[in-house]
Amino acid sequence: MTPENHSIVTEFIIMGLNDQPELQLPLFILFLGIYIVSMVGNLVLILLIKISPQLHTPMYYFLSNLSFIDLSYSSLITPKMLVNFVSKENIISYSGCLTQFFFYCSFAVSECFMLTAMAYDRYVAICSPLLYYNTMSQKVCFLLVSGVYTMGSFSGLVQTVYLAKLLFCEDNVINNYFCDILPLLKLSCSSTSINEFLMMFLVGFNSLVTMLPIFISYAFIFLNILSIHNAKGRSKAFSTCGSHLAGVIIFYGSIIFMYYKPVSSYNVIQEKVASVFYTMVIPMLNPLIYSLRNKDVKDSLKKVLKCETFPRFMQ
Repeated sequence: MTPENHSIVTEFIIMGLNDQPELQLPLFILFLGIYIVSMVGNLVLILLIKISPQLHTPMYYFLSNLSFIDLSYSSLITPKMLVNFVSKENIISYSGCLTQFFFYCSFAVSECFMLTAMAYDRYVAICSPLLYYNTMSQKVCFLLVSGVYTMGSFSGLVQTVYLAKLLFCEDNVINNYFCDILPLLKLSCSSTSINEFLMMFLVGFNSLVTMLPIFISYAFIFLNILSIHNAKGRSKAFSTCGSHLAGVIIFYGSIIFMYYKPVSSYNVIQEKVASVFYTMVIPMLNPLIYSLRNKDVKDSLKKVLKCETFPRFMQ
C-alpha cells in the first residue's frame, strides 16, 4: 500500500466534555445517573414487551427494537465518556475509534429508519384499523426491521471505509467525548472533501427518505383524526401517535442541528451539547415517553410488579 493509505496516528486521546477539575465529579454523577436511567428504562421496556402477551403487537415489536437501538449506542459511547471524568487521559486505539464510529453511525441511522417504520405502523393503525393485522403481518414487520438494520449498517460501513482512507499525522486529540466524524475530519492532514460530501449526502438522503414518509403518514393521520366527530375518539386516536411524534421531533431536531452543515462551521461547544442530547438524553427519554403516555405499557408493568405474569413460586 502507498503511505497515503496508512494513518501515522495509532491512537487518539479523547478530550471529553469538560476539562475543569471542579466540574468533573458533578458531571460524572449526572451522566452516570442518565446512563443508569437509560439502561434500566430500555431494558425494562424490552423485557416487558417480551413477557407481556398484550404487548405482542406490531407497534410494540417496533418499540422493542427502538429500545434495543437506544440501549446499544448509548452503551457504545457513555461508558467511555465516563472514563474521562475519572482518569487523566482517555485513550482509544485507531481501530477502536473507527469501530466505535461505525457502530455509532449504524445505530443512529437505524433509529431514523425505525422511527419511519413506526410512523407507517401508526398510519395503518389509525387510517386502516380493520386491515391493520393483515397489513402489518409478522412477515412485513420482520422485513421492515431487517431493512432498518440493513440501511443503518450500510451507512455506517460507507462512512467508515472513507474515514479509514484519511491520513492522520501528529494531531491525535479528539475535542469531543467519542469518535464522531466532524472532530475526526478536523484532525485529518489529508483532503476531507470527499468525506464532507459523503457525510452531507448521506445525512440528506437518510433524512429525506425517512422524514418524508413520516410527514406523509402524519398528514393522513391528522386528516383522519379531524374527520372523527367524537372528541373522545379524536383524543384516543391522537394518543396512539403522540408519543412517537414527540420522539421524532426531538431526535430529528438534534440530528439536523448537528450534521446538516459544513465542517467549516463546526463549533465545539454547540456540537458537544447537541451530541450529548441525542446520544444520552434521547435514549433516556424514549422509554419514558413511550411508557408514561401508554396505558397498555403501564397496565403490563403493574401486572408484572404484582407477579401476575410469573408463576408464584413463593406461595
